[in-house]
Amino acid sequence: MKYILILFLWFPYSIAAQDAIEGMVMEANTENKHIGLAGANVYWSNSQIGTMTKNDGTFNIPYSKDYNKLIISFVGFKTDTLTIDKPRMVHHWLTPSNQLDEVVLEKKKDDVQKTFFSAQNVVTVNSAELLKAACCNLSESFETNPAIDVNFNDALTGTKQIQMLGLTSPYLLITQENIPMVRGASQVYGLTFTPGTWVESIQITKGAGSVVNGYESISGQINTELQKPSTDYPIFVNGYANLNGRLELNTHINRRLSEKWSTGFYVHGNRRDVEVDNNDDGFLDAPLANQINIANRWQYQDIENGWVSFLNVRFLNDEKQVGQTNFNPSTDKFTTNAWGSEIDTRRFDSSLKLGYVFPESPYQSFGFQVSYSNHRQDSFYGFNIYDIAHESLYSNFLFNSILGNTKNKFKAGLTFAFDGYDELVNNQDFERTDRSAGAFFEYSYTNLEKLSLTAGLRVDTHNRLGTFITPRLHIRYTPWEKGSLRGSFGIGRRAANIFAENQRLFASSRTIRLVQNGGDIYGFDAEKAYNYGVSFIQGFTLFDRPGDVSVDFYRTDFENQIVVDWENPREVVFSNLEGKSFANSLQVELNYEVVPNVELRTAYKFYDVQTDYQTGLLQKPLQARNRYFANIGYNTTAKENGAQWRFDYTLHALGKQRLPNTSANPEAFQLGEFSGAYSLMNAQITKVFSKKFEMYVGGENLTNFRQNNPVLDAENPFGPNFDTTIVFGPILGRMVYTGFRFKS
Repeated sequence: MKYILILFLWFPYSIAAQDAIEGMVMEANTENKHIGLAGANVYWSNSQIGTMTKNDGTFNIPYSKDYNKLIISFVGFKTDTLTIDKPRMVHHWLTPSNQLDEVVLEKKKDDVQKTFFSAQNVVTVNSAELLKAACCNLSESFETNPAIDVNFNDALTGTKQIQMLGLTSPYLLITQENIPMVRGASQVYGLTFTPGTWVESIQITKGAGSVVNGYESISGQINTELQKPSTDYPIFVNGYANLNGRLELNTHINRRLSEKWSTGFYVHGNRRDVEVDNNDDGFLDAPLANQINIANRWQYQDIENGWVSFLNVRFLNDEKQVGQTNFNPSTDKFTTNAWGSEIDTRRFDSSLKLGYVFPESPYQSFGFQVSYSNHRQDSFYGFNIYDIAHESLYSNFLFNSILGNTKNKFKAGLTFAFDGYDELVNNQDFERTDRSAGAFFEYSYTNLEKLSLTAGLRVDTHNRLGTFITPRLHIRYTPWEKGSLRGSFGIGRRAANIFAENQRLFASSRTIRLVQNGGDIYGFDAEKAYNYGVSFIQGFTLFDRPGDVSVDFYRTDFENQIVVDWENPREVVFSNLEGKSFANSLQVELNYEVVPNVELRTAYKFYDVQTDYQTGLLQKPLQARNRYFANIGYNTTAKENGAQWRFDYTLHALGKQRLPNTSANPEAFQLGEFSGAYSLMNAQITKVFSKKFEMYVGGENLTNFRQNNPVLDAENPFGPNFDTTIVFGPILGRMVYTGFRFKS
């Protein structure tokens, strides 16, 4: 550890000072001249040195005396060339290219952007990529991207579980505008609580994340940026329906109240009241559901004086009914008439973000974040009861500045978090309070030509985890043109919420056994893991069309883990790790524009995830060691009024998966050692009639693959062999949908 501290102190002064151009690109219009343009291209003429503006329109690009023409471009705007003869701040307004006699040829912003110059391995998914699939909620927003794996959680709720680097979502830090969001009580269903139309972009970070966002990230971070009232459409309406009875409606209403104030009102509703049992096992293939989700956002932006702020409030009510098709909650609840379950969730969220950039020192700023949430879930599964109340408070203060020059930057800050849990598991109460306070420092060196480095350290004190240090290191080196080599290392810790994260266990006849060791969290010690990895990306041009190929390898080693053992079909065993637990992840990906307007994205992934269970070291169950992904999209050239066709096709091929041991079951309910391999195909066609209206039609699981017997002993749900937890493939079968989008 002392060597890491020495590195942090020594490195800023060991690198020769190099100058940079910093600034902001904004949209010039008559209503508000301070709207930052995200994704604008900023590059030096006749060079390979360039960057894109961030979500707030800011950018940083190295300065060299060899170049003096800085080009700024963005699709739909006039391209400008600035003469730069020395390092300085640049604030530039781009003018919309709406003149009839002007022809602007610009490549659109990539739907998925990979960073070549960042020290961290980050993939940005923008709203155009999210339109390639139905994306009704955040859990369904990763189907067209190979960075995230989407698995099926159980045979009843239809909930999809995401994984990265071979580890499930609890080992990911999932944030909303860099505020922790999907955690604790919301771990299983939380991704379904963010409607897809609310999402502006998603940033996926592989490996240990930044210390700024806390100590819980182990395999990576997913950050969601929501639509901004000042840049979203004044009116947006999205309707969706599928042949399995799911209906959705999303409405956005945004108003600019003044030059500095904007507000947005967002309403989402979805409903399914059609009973679907395509496999005739007597159980619903998808839940009967009803959700209402309402949010209000306020945005304050005073760029001239350096202030920006967001205030958000949201209320959600979500109701699900699953189980046998003849289950009636009014008469059958807690009886043997029929097996059923209800999961009712009410949640309130609020958050405030405040940022200030010093006008005389634009490289210096501070930010403050605070959020509060109250989550209540009442649920029963047959005779099993699971209720949880989770109250959470989070605050983070952040200061940004430089060390000598703008190539050497640092972030420092303080964090406070409070979580109060009250759980009822059948007739047993589990109540606890978690409190933590921490301080962090993160240094970054950026030279877009050759080297970038981010090194962070945070110290936290936690009433259950104790006092501990979390180091994180990310480094990027460019050995040659369009090549980027990265390495990362980090430590993560977390207090596992064993019941909230494994709610599917209640939909079975398994008993729960806790092999406790006297720890402070359900009688267990906290989880701790080391993550390290390397990645390489190489951009290229072939036949005058761009592409890139990348290779990632990451390994996670657990020093301690709460092991969930499903190997005995009569019980679920929770215990602290005794032995080894690790996850190896290899991904090879190719992206290429095959012909004009036709883009191919393909990837192969290999996972080796093993844990010492009660019966020895075994491969993680219900996870394919081999996965193949392909996505191909074609867009016709848009006409002047925006009219065009969009076509998208996605293939997921999964190899065999190890199944939990069921040899103790009667022969009729034994599943064997492995599942079979299978493939899933999704497609969507969108017709854009104008810049204001479009319609789409699509299908998921077009080959209609379905897992046989996903519910074990479905005819005797109150018997000892009943189990809905062993799910390796889709239950619902082919799903066809349609919808529309209206923008004004």
